[in-house]
Amino acid sequence: MSKTTPATLALTKAGIQFTLATYDYDVGAERVGLQAADAMGVPASIVLKSLMVEVDGKPACVVVPSDQEVNMKKVAAAFDGKSANMMKPADAERLTGYKVGGISPFGQRKQVPTAVEEMATLEDDVFLNGGQRGLQIRMRPDDLIQALGAKVADLIR
Repeated sequence: MSKTTPATLALTKAGIQFTLATYDYDVGAERVGLQAADAMGVPASIVLKSLMVEVDGKPACVVVPSDQEVNMKKVAAAFDGKSANMMKPADAERLTGYKVGGISPFGQRKQVPTAVEEMATLEDDVFLNGGQRGLQIRMRPDDLIQALGAKVADLIR
């Protein structure tokens, strides 16, 4: 497995500190983030999932703990929109340049507005997808927000 991805290159270029963790990706897992947390032996609440959404028809990314579900009304509000829905997987892959199960908020083909669940900011470190199935980036939540220029908002149910 290559540990150099557009995500790791973007963070390195931005001077953001991070470490990498790998795990055995299970193609049959229903929820990738939960499987990653289990495989790495860390709480699911600190393994964040990157979800590509559309708010009033425009692309955006939300980053939430893998053990939580997003609330689309809250997502729309976070981006000052009226409605939000999940982006189709093929559209998410085309927009980000990553495969579903390996979508990172960093180093996407086209950077889109991003919001991070406020609960994630309470953690010392969080894990995010590193741009490849089975690769996780470990970093401080403040660095995550800074690197993405992300909003912090209540996004979960």
